[in-house]
Amino acid sequence: MNIKLENKALRSPGIELVEKVSSETIAKCYQCGNCTGGCPVSYAMDLPPTQMIRALQLGRFDEAASAESMWICVGCLQCYSRCPQGVSAANIFEALRQLSLRSGRDRKEIKDIPIEFLKKAPQQAIVCGFRKFVG
Repeated sequence: MNIKLENKALRSPGIELVEKVSSETIAKCYQCGNCTGGCPVSYAMDLPPTQMIRALQLGRFDEAASAESMWICVGCLQCYSRCPQGVSAANIFEALRQLSLRSGRDRKEIKDIPIEFLKKAPQQAIVCGFRKFVG
């Protein structure tokens, strides 16, 4: 099924770039909330996966690109495994991180992650998260 976002006013170059980098079709998401429900770190996000995707669907690229959520995502792909449409919020977050780093915006350093978060985060989440900071 090929879904296209009809309103061209909502299609900013930033959103098209996110789709290109992530290989995801943002319009496929119908906001069921399964991604946020399964995300092990959504409680720490300022905009959980569902809201991040919705912001992009509404053409609010700057809001999504400035959210801390993309730095908190651990890339565990739980969002993708739960999505009935096969949309990976983790891929979208990774694309936003890449675009942020390419633009010269400050990235999050390990020392900036609150110790309270690290104590509560699942072990898998911590291990997956390190691939963003190493190399």
